[in-house]
Order: sequence, then structure tokens, then C-alpha cells
Amino acid sequence: MANAAGLMSPLTPRSGASSPRPKFDSDPIKLYIKKLLPTILAAASWPEPKDRDKVKAWMSEIGDRVKDKMLQTQAHGYKYIVLTQINENLGQGGRADMACHWEDTDAVAQEVYANDSLICICIAFAVRTF
Repeated sequence: MANAAGLMSPLTPRSGASSPRPKFDSDPIKLYIKKLLPTILAAASWPEPKDRDKVKAWMSEIGDRVKDKMLQTQAHGYKYIVLTQINENLGQGGRADMACHWEDTDAVAQEVYANDSLICICIAFAVRTF
């Protein structure tokens, strides 16, 4: 539907028909991330400044394992982006939001994990390539 200026609303689909391309199935990735984060971070605590490389190692391991799972799910036709952030938990809470405008074949999976010491946010995107 066009507005008064003749522009399409980003929330309105371009047509009523869905894309003939296969859609990336994000449900297995969501379940995988939900199980993965506690396995890696359940016993983890925010390290002292001299040991901050542990945080980089955790983020790298999470990102690599999620990307590998995405490649196992659908190896070709998508570009994969995995964002992982780990912060010290000082009682502030954690939240992940995003706004994206893309084709209906693309997908996203996100999960927030927190324990008494840290908060981890993991967001995985599957973007269809042409």
C-alpha cells in the first residue's frame, strides 16, 4: 500500500505472494543457541582485568559454533552473521532488539543468557544471497 507521498510502507509486503525461494529455518538455530549459551557460560564468572581474554574466547567459541550449526542447516545460498556480546552483570538486566527490512527468505535467531556474573546476547542472521 502506498502512502500519500507514493512510498511503500516498510511494514507492508511488496506483494501478497510469498517468495519462491526457500526460507531459512531458524527454529533449530534458536534451540541450539538456547542450549549452547548455558553449556559454555553456566559456571563462568566475569574475569579480573588481567584475564579478560577469557571473554573474547567465549564470544569467539559461541560465534563459531553458531555459524557452524547454520552452515549444517543450510550450507549454500545464505550469508551468515553472528553477533555475540558478553557484559558484566551488575544488576542492570539485558535486552536485545533489532529492526530489519529484508526479504521473507531471510531469518534471525536471538537469545539472551544471564547468570549472577555476566549477560550474553547472541544474534544470528541468515541473509539470502542472489
